[in-house]
Amino acid sequence: MAGFSLRHFMPRVLRKRLWGDRERWGLAVNSEDPHWQEWQETYAKFYMANQRQGLGTKINDAGYQVMADVNLSGQTVLEIGAGDIRHMKHWIGVPDNYLLADISNDMMEFAKAHLATQGVPHETLLLQRDQSLPLANESVDIVVSFYSLEHLHPLEDHLNEILRVLKPGGILIGAVPAEGGLAWGFGRLITSRRWFKKHTTVDPDKIICWEHPNFADDILSTLDTRFNRQAVSYWPLPWLSLLDPNLIIRLEYRKA
Repeated sequence: MAGFSLRHFMPRVLRKRLWGDRERWGLAVNSEDPHWQEWQETYAKFYMANQRQGLGTKINDAGYQVMADVNLSGQTVLEIGAGDIRHMKHWIGVPDNYLLADISNDMMEFAKAHLATQGVPHETLLLQRDQSLPLANESVDIVVSFYSLEHLHPLEDHLNEILRVLKPGGILIGAVPAEGGLAWGFGRLITSRRWFKKHTTVDPDKIICWEHPNFADDILSTLDTRFNRQAVSYWPLPWLSLLDPNLIIRLEYRKA
């Protein structure tokens, strides 16, 4: 039941308003598309306006609590899509080395500065889109991924890279938005779509597909085929382990 969503029974005219026009635009980024290029120029502004103010902050922060479930002491940790590392307030222990991997130099520099102020040993890995991780096999104890798995396409290839660099028994921990669920789709309809219309000429039907190619239920089912599930919890209605009424899914998986 956790993977059930009413989207499977909705007509396309409604689905595309909530989750983008996937039938028309597909899931792979068209880097030559002018709407995508404008989006790349305005992403940072969008992020600060929608993810780091008001309700957006509360929703994102809900996922970070999962970090209290692991001890980072003495570990080599890799974070994919580091953002601003707001989850640090939930840390238990300090890692021996914290690796930051991101395709955005601006976001990575922000994370780097935050780690430096806290005295956390760290390295940065600036990547190109779809680039393999420049790390040795089985060299990482913990992979942290907050709000990044929904972006990675094709997901299977990226998960294989995570598996490659994780040590046996290593942990993948983080959270994803409840993408593909009704609550997330309607929330975006009244927030992000309005911002796009007001501040850009971007067609959100394209950007939603290309930025969030992976639905949350598909992410979980794919993880289940490659890792051992340790814990999955839903927010804000944890007693309803369903996609549609929730906004965030916290997850912890272990490599066999």
